[in-house]
Amino acid sequence: MRTLTFRVTGLVQHVWFRGWTQLTAQGLGLRGWVRNLPDGSVAGLAQGPDDSGRGADLLERFRQLLHEGPPSSRVARVEAEISDLPEAFDGFQVRR
Repeated sequence: MRTLTFRVTGLVQHVWFRGWTQLTAQGLGLRGWVRNLPDGSVAGLAQGPDDSGRGADLLERFRQLLHEGPPSSRVARVEAEISDLPEAFDGFQVRR
């Protein structure tokens, strides 16, 4: 399963970044999760559909959108990597 693992730094906590990430991922049909990290960053994992490469295109679009974030955020950096992960997720969740 094609999977985007990401970590976003900047002003990304207490600005609705996780909620925005969840809605953005769901709008693209992605599955996975997002959570705050103790260092003030946000991390997560997103998986796209497996149909004929479309999933990789959606993951790339999602990665681009992470650079924007919601209006109240200030994204400094997005670290993201696409890989294969055998675990499949159901829906897109905000984790604590």
